Amino acid sequence: MGILFLKLYLCAVSAFDFVRFFKKVIMIKSCLAVIFLWLGWNVFAQQDPVLMRINGKDVLRSEFEYSYNRDKSLLALKHATPGKYVEHFVNFKLKVGDAEAAGLDTAFAFREEVENYRARLVESYLTDTVEADAAARRWYDRMKAHHRGGQVRVRHIFKYLPQNVSGDALRDAVARMDSIHEYLRKNPGDNAFNACVERFSDEKRSLWVSWLQMPVEFEDVAFELPVGGVSQPFFTPQGIHIVKVLERRELPPFEKVKDEIMARQSRHEADRGVEVQVEKLKKEYRYTPDKAGVDELTNSGHTSRTLFTLAGRSYTGTDFARFAAAYPAGVRKQLDVFIVKTVLDYENTCLEQKYPDLRCLVQDYKEQALLKKIIDKEICKRAATDEAGLKAYFEKHRSDYQWEERRYRGIVLHGVSKRVVKQARKFLKSLPEEEWKDAIRLTFNAGAQPQIQAEQGVFAPGDNAYVDDLVFKGKDATPLVSFPFTAVLGKKVKGPDDYQEVKDRLVADYQTYLDGRWVDRLRSSAKVEINQEVLKTVNNH
Repeated sequence: MGILFLKLYLCAVSAFDFVRFFKKVIMIKSCLAVIFLWLGWNVFAQQDPVLMRINGKDVLRSEFEYSYNRDKSLLALKHATPGKYVEHFVNFKLKVGDAEAAGLDTAFAFREEVENYRARLVESYLTDTVEADAAARRWYDRMKAHHRGGQVRVRHIFKYLPQNVSGDALRDAVARMDSIHEYLRKNPGDNAFNACVERFSDEKRSLWVSWLQMPVEFEDVAFELPVGGVSQPFFTPQGIHIVKVLERRELPPFEKVKDEIMARQSRHEADRGVEVQVEKLKKEYRYTPDKAGVDELTNSGHTSRTLFTLAGRSYTGTDFARFAAAYPAGVRKQLDVFIVKTVLDYENTCLEQKYPDLRCLVQDYKEQALLKKIIDKEICKRAATDEAGLKAYFEKHRSDYQWEERRYRGIVLHGVSKRVVKQARKFLKSLPEEEWKDAIRLTFNAGAQPQIQAEQGVFAPGDNAYVDDLVFKGKDATPLVSFPFTAVLGKKVKGPDDYQEVKDRLVADYQTYLDGRWVDRLRSSAKVEINQEVLKTVNNH
């Protein structure tokens, strides 16, 4: 019951009921905020003080520490200390704030993405992990003791049989499989089996089989066979098979398969983790049932009395009726699930306060997703499509794209004769470079036997043996067999003439330029206040 409700609950929270749930959380959190303010805000503030304020928004020390510790191993030396990391952190926060100002965090798809991420995290907080691990261990031990522990790799001769197969077709299939099996008995070995698979089987590939992966009839046979063993023909709901075991793997260590086991174990065992956690939460939040209200509900099917209290709040038959209308079952079952739902609902609203790591994980996920969206909008898309901006940036920074050594911009001509190469070179001199390849194709290679083989581009030393030989005075190049005469046409250049020649590098540089302008704009209007005394206590309290 517990895990089933938990999954339904998480799904509902992350999808259609998001807005209603969000308003409910806001309302509850507002009330809680007032209570905590009176009960212990000063103590909390001392434990996690405000480190900085960016455009009026407080940033707690824990949030800065989480970001700094996450990035620390990747930081350049200039940002390696908390004090030096502040600039990077502030820029990050300003960009996230720009994304929020643009409304990127209000899109339903984005909110749903964040809630789904939170729901995946929350499941572990709403389950008793000790009990869940113990259930998974019990499951693992049963697998290990069972003859189906581990995996087997098999190949099988398989004939698919539909559910409405006729008697004649069934008899023909059985006779064919019996004949194949008799052939394999007389011709043992991989070659004969593989040939039968290729010729007769509806399934050609080999496959690894794990427990609970295939029909039980298939597993009964596959796991009992030794490596190299071949089965008698047998039926499964899919059809008729002859199986050969090719390889066997022992069950991996528990830690490697624990997550998979927890996903596949029986619902009853998975429920135990939720049920144990709910019982703990009942004690923590002082769950107190009201016998009179519960008796009236179970006897008559309805009541307006209090059914129980949780964390000082009363939950009545009216609250129950709203839930029961959407959960058809017997009254006792409805009440049990309603109690579980109420406890988990309340715990869900408290999780970020109880577990700072959860708050940091969810907030970081949200902010990183917002940053990605705003960078795509402000930088990536613009840099990819702003041809005028790219060209202007290239012209202004042309010297940055000069090569360390000169290159040769031109064409290498390989011809069937010296005369043809000389004609081609003379002809191309009168044409723009962008027309050279078409001119060669249409003038010298239009017939059945091509006269010229050409390579055009910008060549650095070492790129082309013929350019090295004829331009850079390197070692002699070996002539091509069919085109033994070679000449070049072009010139040595210090750098690219056109930005398109270095566009990949240029786009990356232009993105950095746009990012710098963006940060300058954000910084020019930002109000940033930093408590230097609190900054000194980062990772030191």
